[in-house]
Amino acid sequence: MENRLRIAVLFGGRSGEHEVSLMSARSVLSALDPEKYAITQIGITKDGVWLTGENVLEALAKEKTEVENLTQVVIIPDQFHNRIWKIQMEDSAWLMEPLTDVDVVFPVLHGSFGEDGTLQGLLELADLAYVGAGVTGSSVGMDKGIFKDVMRANNIPTVESLIVLRSELEKDIEAVIRLAEEVGPYPLFVKPANLGSSVGISKCNNRADLGEGLIEAAAYDRRVLVERGVNAREIEVSVLGNDAPQASVPGEVLPSREFYSYESKYVDGTSGLLIPAPLPDETAGKIRQMALTAYLAIDCAGMARVDFFVEKTTGEIYLNEVNTIPGFTSISMYPKLWEASGLPYAKLVDRLVELALERKVDRDRTVRRSRRTL
Repeated sequence: MENRLRIAVLFGGRSGEHEVSLMSARSVLSALDPEKYAITQIGITKDGVWLTGENVLEALAKEKTEVENLTQVVIIPDQFHNRIWKIQMEDSAWLMEPLTDVDVVFPVLHGSFGEDGTLQGLLELADLAYVGAGVTGSSVGMDKGIFKDVMRANNIPTVESLIVLRSELEKDIEAVIRLAEEVGPYPLFVKPANLGSSVGISKCNNRADLGEGLIEAAAYDRRVLVERGVNAREIEVSVLGNDAPQASVPGEVLPSREFYSYESKYVDGTSGLLIPAPLPDETAGKIRQMALTAYLAIDCAGMARVDFFVEKTTGEIYLNEVNTIPGFTSISMYPKLWEASGLPYAKLVDRLVELALERKVDRDRTVRRSRRTL
């Protein structure tokens, strides 16, 4: 047992996707083989406190953080000690001591402060191997506005859109509404630029809806995306790998509501999934290739779910977004697509750990000091 890889699984977090993260983490933890891995669970509260303990997942799910046997922990940017530290207050002073060494960190954190490059920056400073994309891939994949700019630079079609700032809304919302209406005819979709799981998204059928949607999205982010509505099929592809990624078979989402909302994804689970998606071979192949091109364009690594729109009347394909830490719940598309492609859930999780270690080996080859002789 002493030869097991030491895995730290992080979940919860400060974003609006906190509850989704807990659901994903429960599935990931159930798939990690205790014969292969020594697992440390680290739950991050909505206030950003890092806690560990046998019942930390249940404590966060019940929103109880003052629970007996939970220990506050931290990761510090110390490249010489790959470990988790526990901290505690004693005699009005914080004391820190090692909790466990770590071989791989597995972030199961959706949205801000977990999927957007902030956590990845900390893990890079601490010189830890971790599952998923690095700082660049994570931050570009998270910001819907910048991501679309990168896609356009790589000749990958995306739906017409506009980024507006919260400060612009607060200054003159009527001017923003007029500008947003130039994106296209109603319906328009309004989204926080840096969030996922359909949190804060509104479908706007008129000007009143648009005003409300802008205010709702701005509550979650200082940057808001306004996008032309498309009468489209929703197609998703799972990508796995580092420098030579592979794409799964495409799947199709059948929303039970007006669009693939938070409720239909995680609350009632009523949306249907068609795997594989009923697409012509040529269209499916084109979508898979576009997914790989987008993945490499933002320097993604480990995993991502790439989402597309296929317009129902014209068949036009638009790349919607890349999710660098996709949902891992029992009903999530990412693992289901790989299962349909011949890679079951437990082996998928194993492969993600292997890719994290491969990425760390490659990162360690980088020269950090000038070779110049002064």
